Amino acid sequence: MPFSPDPYAALRSAARYVRQFRRKTFVVLLDGPVLGDVKLRRAACEQLALLWTFSIQPVVVHGSGPEVDSPYDAASGKLRMDLLADLQAAGVPCVGLSGVDAGLLKARRRPPGGTEAGGRQADYGLPGDIESVDTRLLQHLRTGDYVPVVAPLAGDPSGAVFSASADTVAATLAVALAAEKLFFLLPTPGLLRDTSDPASLIPQATLTDLATLEQDGKVSGPLLSKAHAIRSALVGGVGSVHLVSGVLPNALLEEVFTNEGSGTMVVREAPARSTGGAS
Repeated sequence: MPFSPDPYAALRSAARYVRQFRRKTFVVLLDGPVLGDVKLRRAACEQLALLWTFSIQPVVVHGSGPEVDSPYDAASGKLRMDLLADLQAAGVPCVGLSGVDAGLLKARRRPPGGTEAGGRQADYGLPGDIESVDTRLLQHLRTGDYVPVVAPLAGDPSGAVFSASADTVAATLAVALAAEKLFFLLPTPGLLRDTSDPASLIPQATLTDLATLEQDGKVSGPLLSKAHAIRSALVGGVGSVHLVSGVLPNALLEEVFTNEGSGTMVVREAPARSTGGAS
């Protein structure tokens, strides 16, 4: 006997978002604690698998784990293999590549002592700034229903390889692929009015709001790089950017498939959040 008058109500509610986002591109960045923690990484992979099952087309970008300095670090290679293995175990036919493969990302070397977008110091490996994108390889993989998993490396015509900000790579690919959404999975629920209080979540923000939060010191540290990436993505035509917990169970799915959402949705201008996290 059913435990509720309509045990399929949640499924019906989710179905409209499934229809809305079928064949749409979602770019999802995994890095930091979410990538480095086995339990959190596997939970994220299971959520990505469900998106793929519903014919949403994810493109995954991975950064480094919390104890990894750069994509050149040997430990980063292990995390990359672990991520691919976890996605495969979740049923996702994924392909690992970097921005060097098939000239996906072209970059120029950043001057010594330069900083990444957002003000973060970049002093590891050969840091580079992305200059161009060629998405043909990604499109070929997506045509075969494979999920690309991209490491934040880029090359130049001379054969040099550069490390790039994973935030910038995610935003750059989201723009180039005309993505519907860009997701950053965080150790926090999203943007917070009080960085020490997880309950102070900001459910929706505009670029103007984001600038105000920065001026007030509410966006700092690693979030500064993400703030720059958010601007780049939205100005470049991405529909919305979502800052979502990679720690809370099913937060990514809740952000996509429910009206209320679970994290912070950032949009260029301020519409009413009539469709919540799935707008």
